[in-house]
Amino acid sequence: MRSASSDLPIRFDAVTVRSGAVIMLDCLDVQIEAGAPTVLIGPNGSGKTTFLRTAMGLIAPSEGRVTWGGAESAPPLRRAFVFQRPAMLRRSVQGNLRYALIAAQVPRARHETRIGELLALVGLDGLGRRPARRLSGGEQQRLALARALARDPAVLFLDEPTASLDPAATKAIEDIIRAIAASGIKVVMSTHDLGEAKRLAGDIVLLHRGCIVERAGVREFLTAPRTAAARAFVAGELLV
Repeated sequence: MRSASSDLPIRFDAVTVRSGAVIMLDCLDVQIEAGAPTVLIGPNGSGKTTFLRTAMGLIAPSEGRVTWGGAESAPPLRRAFVFQRPAMLRRSVQGNLRYALIAAQVPRARHETRIGELLALVGLDGLGRRPARRLSGGEQQRLALARALARDPAVLFLDEPTASLDPAATKAIEDIIRAIAASGIKVVMSTHDLGEAKRLAGDIVLLHRGCIVERAGVREFLTAPRTAAARAFVAGELLV
């Protein structure tokens, strides 16, 4: 288990994010602490991706502030982000990982060992020489996870990591996420799948129209939601 990151807690203080006249996040006050995965759920357009990108530091608040371990201008040295549709470099699997290790300033003497460790962690042993763009969708997502882990992050943001994957590929990704979380890395992820949230989350944050409707531990959220919107979402009803 690794020590707690200086990036944690990540705190939103009255954070609003606008895109033109559209409010993407609306005056959020929330704190992300170390521990089991925090899973964001909510309908399309609810603000999940914007929340993740703002927490990573990719989007600056229009109002309010975000702090990482109490610092407002913390460089993302121990934070990593996996996008919903990660781009594969025109290189081999090993080449993609080597590029990530160079970007993370990992000494070249450690590259081969670290590449082997990362390939084993995500179940891509034996595929190191294969062109990354010839991998299946699930394999590409596993490679994207390995590239993110090359940064040795303390906080890992995942945007819909199993979107469009079949059940077998989804299970493989979920198993990797469990292993990542068990290693002490804080996982913050979004999903449309309430079942996936149930399987992975320590706590759940329900977003709707850029607002946090409810936040609770996974068992409490699923069995005794406090708000009408959360009860509707758990029941499979549409939030509009």
